[in-house]
This record gives sequence, structure tokens and C-alpha cells, in this order.
Amino acid sequence: MGFHRRRASSGFDRGASVAVGFLSLAAAVLAAAPAVVAAPHDDTRAEVDRLYAEAEKATEAYNKADERADALRGKVGSAQDRIARQQERINTMREKLGSLAGAQYRAGGIDPSLALLFSEDPDDYLDKAATLDRITVHQAGELRELQSAMRDLAQERAEASRVLRALERSRTAVAAHKKTVERKLAEARRLLNSLPDGERAAHDRAARSGRSAVPAPGDAAPASGRAGAAVAAVRSALGRPYVWGANGPGGFDCSGLMQWSYAQAGVALPRTSQAQRYAGRQVPLSAAQPGDLVIYRSDASHVGMYVGNGQVIHAPYPGAPVRYDPVGMMPVSSVTRV
Repeated sequence: MGFHRRRASSGFDRGASVAVGFLSLAAAVLAAAPAVVAAPHDDTRAEVDRLYAEAEKATEAYNKADERADALRGKVGSAQDRIARQQERINTMREKLGSLAGAQYRAGGIDPSLALLFSEDPDDYLDKAATLDRITVHQAGELRELQSAMRDLAQERAEASRVLRALERSRTAVAAHKKTVERKLAEARRLLNSLPDGERAAHDRAARSGRSAVPAPGDAAPASGRAGAAVAAVRSALGRPYVWGANGPGGFDCSGLMQWSYAQAGVALPRTSQAQRYAGRQVPLSAAQPGDLVIYRSDASHVGMYVGNGQVIHAPYPGAPVRYDPVGMMPVSSVTRV
């Protein structure tokens, strides 16, 4: 009898163990379920970040092409001015040569020996002949000058044509990069809109506030001279919107913010983050000082300004205003002291 009770008890224990195991497994599955649901949202946010990074790279390419187009437009204008002045000079020279040629034809229309023989005043003729010789020598010099001017004009026109072709290529590149930026930003916005309302609202709040919306305590690292003026300028831009392709003062992309800030200090920086990387002396990140440019990513497609206490001010991405962030917010490729 005791044996049967022990067997029954043993069976109950095994059943209880199985039930407990099943419940533990069910609890584990239920606990894991939210992670499985959330994973696609994590993937969506990661894809949005990737699209923003690619859009920023395309924005810097757009800035470079647009800067080149501006320079080429200036060259075209200068070339056109030079061509117009040269053409006016050539026209004047032609008129002058035409009058000299007419005078020569009228004075030298017969053989000089016969003109001397039939001249009523041989001495007067000899004086005229001497003058005609001087005119002929002068005319030869004018002709050589005209030929040189015409060669210069042809070269100017050829150079202007070359610059115009380059300008057209740059305009085409500007349009292509603009389409790329707009396409990637539209895709990022579509993905953000696909997130549940709560997550999308959280993302928007994070975009507005940033990782560190206010300076760290004691963030008053000294900066003087042009670096100090640039730091003061970049701080004055806090809260202004990110606008791709813009360099202030109402909105900025990342390199536009750096260019504008240093312009307030009287320093002309290049337009793109790639070019700003070489706008000064490169220093180690550990030696960064306020006013230094911090270049991010291996392709140098993002830039911020170090302002002390381990922070930068930068224009992050569309929807996020100019703000403070930790200097290590993304991989640093170099630091440039302007």
C-alpha cells in the first residue's frame, strides 16, 4: 500500500515537473515575444539612420557641385567681359588699319619711279614717299598686333566654351545629387511614418532635444581670437533648423554651419566637410580645443565644432535643430584646427 502511494506520489511529482517546465517555457516565450515584435521597429530606426547618413553624403556632394558651379559661373562672366573688351579692341584696330590701307592705296597706286618722273615737284614727292614708308612700317606693326589680338580672342573663346561645358556638367551633377538627397529623405520620412505613434513621437522628441540639448555643467572652456569668435557664432545658432544645402543664417546643414560660424570670425572655410577636413592643421582628438572642427565617418561626410567638455555643436539631420551632442556620438575620423 505504501509502495502504491509512493508510485502515485512519484507520478504526481513528474506531472508537476512537466507542468512547471511547460509554464516556464511559456513564460520564456511570452517574455521573448515583445523583443520579436520590437525588432522590426529597431530595424526601421536603423534604416532611417542609414538613410540620413547617405542623404548627408549626397548633400555634401551637392554642396561641392554647387560650389564648383558658382566658381564656373564667375569664370564664364569674366571670360565674357574679356572677350567683349578684346573684340572692341580688334574692331578699333581694324578701322585704323582700314584708313591706313586706303591712304597707302591712294598714295602708292603707281610705280614710284614714274611718280617721281611726272611729279611737278620732285622734292614734295620725295617727302611724301618718305612719309609713306613710315606709314607702311607702322601699318605692318599694327597688322602684327591685330593678328596677335585675334589669336588671343580665339583662345579666350575656346576657354569660355570649355568652362561653359564644365558648368553644364556641374549643373547636371547638382541636379542629380539633389534628387538623391530628396529621394533618401523621403524614404526616411516614409519609414518614420510607418512606426507606431508612440515610437514616432519618441523619435521626434529625441530629434528635437538631442542627446544633450544643453551644455554640460561648467561648459565654459576658454577660446580666444578667431576660434573664440567662431564658437560664439555656432552657439548663437543653437536651435536653428537643419536645412540641407543651406549655410545660414536661417538654417544649416553640417558643413554650412561650420562655414557660416567661421565667416563670422572673418575666416573663409570651404563649403564641404571633406574640404574642411584640410582647412587647417590636424590634431589628435585628445588635444581638441574649442573651435576645432571634428570630422566624422571615414568619408568625412559630417562635421561639428568642438566647444569643450567633450561636446560638439552641429547640425545633425532633417528634423533635428542645431544642438549639443557628445563628441563621440559617431566615429571620429579627424580633428582640424583652423
